[in-house]
Formats: sequence, structure tokens, C-alpha cells
Amino acid sequence: MVQELLSKNLYLCQEIMGHAQISVKKDHFFLSGFTWMASRSLSCSHIDGVKKLKGLRYRNLSSQIVGKFSQNTQDISQDFELPFAYETAMEALSTLITQKKRNGTSAVNGQNQKLDRMLRYIKILGLEEKIAGLKIIHVAGTKGKGSTCAFCEAILRECGFRTGLFTSPHLIDVRERYRLDGMDICQENFLQYFWDCWNQLKANISEDLPMPPLFQFLTVLAFKIFVSEKVDVAIIEVGLGGKLDSTNVIKEPIVCGITSLGMDHMETLGDTLGQIASHKAGILKPQIPGFSVPQLSEAMEVLQERANELMIPLEVVAPLTLEKLNGTRLSLSGDHQLSNAALAVSLCKSWLRGTGNWKRLFEDAYEEDGLPEQFLRGLSAARLSGRAQIVVDPLINASGGNKRVSGDLTFYLDGAHSPESTYACARWFSAAAVERKDLSLSSVSPGVETTETAWTKGYIKHCHNKEPDEILKRILLFNCMDARDPQILLPKLVDTCASSGIYFSKAIFVPSISVHTKVTSATSTIPSYVPGKDLSWQFNIQRIWERIIHGKDVLDQDLKINASAGLPPREFLYKEASRYCPEDRYFASSAVFPSLPLTINWLRDCVRENPSLRLQVLVTGSLHLVGDVLKLLRR
Repeated sequence: MVQELLSKNLYLCQEIMGHAQISVKKDHFFLSGFTWMASRSLSCSHIDGVKKLKGLRYRNLSSQIVGKFSQNTQDISQDFELPFAYETAMEALSTLITQKKRNGTSAVNGQNQKLDRMLRYIKILGLEEKIAGLKIIHVAGTKGKGSTCAFCEAILRECGFRTGLFTSPHLIDVRERYRLDGMDICQENFLQYFWDCWNQLKANISEDLPMPPLFQFLTVLAFKIFVSEKVDVAIIEVGLGGKLDSTNVIKEPIVCGITSLGMDHMETLGDTLGQIASHKAGILKPQIPGFSVPQLSEAMEVLQERANELMIPLEVVAPLTLEKLNGTRLSLSGDHQLSNAALAVSLCKSWLRGTGNWKRLFEDAYEEDGLPEQFLRGLSAARLSGRAQIVVDPLINASGGNKRVSGDLTFYLDGAHSPESTYACARWFSAAAVERKDLSLSSVSPGVETTETAWTKGYIKHCHNKEPDEILKRILLFNCMDARDPQILLPKLVDTCASSGIYFSKAIFVPSISVHTKVTSATSTIPSYVPGKDLSWQFNIQRIWERIIHGKDVLDQDLKINASAGLPPREFLYKEASRYCPEDRYFASSAVFPSLPLTINWLRDCVRENPSLRLQVLVTGSLHLVGDVLKLLRR
């Protein structure tokens, strides 16, 4: 009862104040799909975005700082309230975005020069020798590297070490990329390290050494933070590729890991699995232990060849079994996480041995197959937003006495954007959606009888005629970047779900809120609607979807009809998707919505007006779309 009340108070704080760093005890609270974690010690005592701390001083900020970051900053001191100072830092970061397109090739053009510049930036900041003192776990891969890093961080934190975690991309706020002891770095400390790096680099730029592009700066900042915070272990996720990635200035990590490899970022890494594996294998180092999950033969041959060149063993780690987990449930969902968790276990064991901590902690008691209790706790506590994450909309899940006043709206979020990750996402959603079907409205509404139900594609309808029908609709909310191929992703998603008997009632295609040309924060303004926004890409995705559903192409003139229709009426949700009627002025199986905020509000209105309606919304195709949804739900 006490924990329930505390959980409610914590959740209320979050709703009112935003993301609060609250220390209670070392416990975990799961509230409406959001995970609350209390840290051993917090690096800040403020509540982000709410407590306006006046008098914070950041040296060397220009008095006209917004929009002036291409100029030299002046050597003056000035007071800024925290929210303004943080938004100012986001404006500064945005000036470092050099790519015209999010997946442009400029990020890996002249890669050797890029790594040379990274070393020069590190030297300017005086970090060269200090980085060598960091005890690093370095992880590359196509799929699962973020999850593997999150598992590593949680395991070693449970073992009593001060942890630093650097991952990408962020979903809501850039500070997510930097975790200290399991918590995102707070705004005060972020700003201190940010401006220290910014001003030192700005003072030393020249024609042959410009300010670093965005990811290079963020990587340098990660090293600055972890060195300054004196972490015991730094877990570093590769950004793109490996061999020529900005993180590969790490010369002597304690251990390296490579997660599952697949066809992604082919415009920069190559169009064969072997070429991609060659980039990933670039993080392996002489005399440094290397680990990999099982790979397809084309990839494994390349990894093994590189390991042989370096004369190091490359251990291939089999997925964890339920028996080995001894009843522990992984905190990250999906069967594929058994492989990521197994790699994390091997990386952590190797790190503990390499740093002389294994025998001190465990005295070889778990040398063979057993997992220490600290490992099991870490595997059950790791968190990573936007990957197989379920969030119940907190504004909708309400009741009025014994009578439910609205339906149910649940979001299933997974940023899958490659064929392999889409397959894993579909398998996870198929299992999770069925697992939660028993959490019916009748369980909270005594007036609805739990009679036998008849399942059809995309919804349930009670066979009892005396009580209101309970309706379940599964909806796909999708967008992907134009560098992806929806003609591959969508059929993979539909076919995998269908093989488990899961079908979508509707598909909604929306533009993302986030843009590649600007770094925003959790408190940045979100417009509900941007007039004149180009939706041609979303209509193209819809055309592909309709071809999948109907088995034939839909004419462009039909798309123009849809474009002029605006938001469909809420009756659209209940329309049979088996055929398209031009007189309806919209497709019965799909729709393009002009903005994500309008989409969320439309879904909320649907369940508000029908207490019998349950919506299961799968959000996938892009981590940026997932992050935008999380940002809106958090508000």
C-alpha cells in the first residue's frame, strides 16, 4: 500500500513537473509504461524544466548568443535562468548539423581525416591521457547494440561500480545520451561540461580544424563527462559503422562486443553483409578480448578474419536460456533480447576479469555457467526507451466510480527501421498484444460481462447481446525516413504479424515532428499543425500499404482525393478494410494525417467517446517517430 501511494505521488510529480530525478530508495516503479528508477546518488538535486535556478553562471557566453554561434564567443560572464540556458545550448548544437539530409553521406566522407580531427579535438580539451584511463566497454552492431549497452550498464551498476553510458540517438532530450549511475545527466552538469567543451574548441578553430559536426561533438562531450565524473566504467555505443566511427578514437578498451549484423546504412557502409561486417569489425583491437553474437556466415567470416589478423580470440556467445536466467525476466522485451543479454553478460564478465574485480567480487563461484545475483538484478532492471516499450496513455486510462468513462489507449513503441529489426518488432508486438488482450475493459467495469468472445481481424466482439460490445482495434502508426524502403519494411511487418494471427484494422501514416536540422529538448515547443507541410512521402507509403492490403496498385487520383479529405471522421475507425469505396473520400484501411499531435488527439477522442473501445497502437518505422510520440505522451 505504501509503495502504491508513493508510486502515485511520483507519477503526479512527473505529470506536473516533467521528468523528475527523485531519490527514494533503490527500487523500481512501473507507472503507465514509464519506468521510474531511483539512483544511489543523484548528480543534481533540481527538478528539470521546473525549478528555475537563477544566478547560474556560465563563463564566456556571448551576450547575443542565440543565432550567433558561428562567431567567436566573447570572454564575459552572464547570468541565465536554467531553461533559457539549456535551450541556448540546443541552438548551439543545431549549428553543428552539417548534413543536408539526415542519412546523407557527408558523415563518413573523409573518414580518416575525421578520426584525425577527433584526436585533435580531444587534445585541445586535454583529454588524451585521461581517456586512456577510462575502463571502456565498446559495442558495435546493426541491431541490439543499445540494448546490450543498457544491460551492461545495469549489471555493473548492480555490482557496485559508478557507471557512465553513452548511447544514440536520443528520443526526447539530448541528455538521454549520457547516463551516470543509470540516470540521465542533469541540466546543470550538462551545461557546465557543454560550455567548457564548446568554448575551448571555439577558441582553437582554424581553416583546417572547424568546429566538429554534431555527433563528433557529442562524442567528445561524452569523454569529457565520463572523465570529469570519474566513472569506474564507460560503456560506449558506436554511432555508425565502427572502423571510422567517431567513437573509435578509443585505443585500448577493456573489451569489445559486436551485436547482430544486418543490412542497414548501406549508403555509407556498403551494400553487402561482408562490407558492413568489415566496418563493425574495425572496433576490435590487438590484445583486447572480442565477443560476438551468432552471425550469418558472410558476416562471421569477416569478423573472424579480422580477429585472426589481430591474433585475438573472438568468442561467439549463445543466447541466454530461461534455465540460466533462473526465473528472472529480462526488463527489455522480445526474444531477441536473450541474445543481447547474453552478449552483455560475457562483456561484463570479461570487464570484471580484465579490471581484476571478478575474483574480488565472486571468488570464481560463478566461473562456469551460473549468473551472480547482481547480474540477474541488472538484467531485470536495464531500461532503454523506444525499444519494445508499452505505454498506456495516462490521460485516457480513467474510470468514473464503477462505470468506465472512456475506452483504453495503449501504445506499443519500437523504433525498428531495418528488415531484421522490423521482423523482431513484429514478433514482439504479436506476443505482447495477445498477452494484454486479457486486460479487457470488463476487468475494470463490473457491468461488462466476461462472456466468450469471437475474434476477427483486428477486433473482438462479445457474443453476449445484453451488454455493450467490447471492441479491440489494432492500429499501425508508421513513418520512416526516405533512406529506408517501406516496400521491404511494411510487407515484413504485415506478414510476420499475420503468421501469429495478428492483423491491423487501420494504418495511419504521419510526418515526424523532429527534423534533422535542429536539436530540440523535452520542453521545446511542439506545433499542433504546420500548414503546407509536404506529405508526399507519407502518401507514397500509403500507396504501398494499400497495395499490400488489396493486392493491386491504387491510382494517384485516389491519393489526391485522400489529400483533400483532411482528418477522417471517427467512423473511419470502424469501417471494414476489405475494400475501398471512392465515395467514402478516404481509404477504408489507411489514412494520412497531417501531423502527429492531431493524430494523438484524434485517437484520444475516439476512445473518449466510446468506453467499450480498446486501441492497441503499434508505433514503428523510426526512432524519431517513437521519440516524438513519447514526448507528446509525457506532456
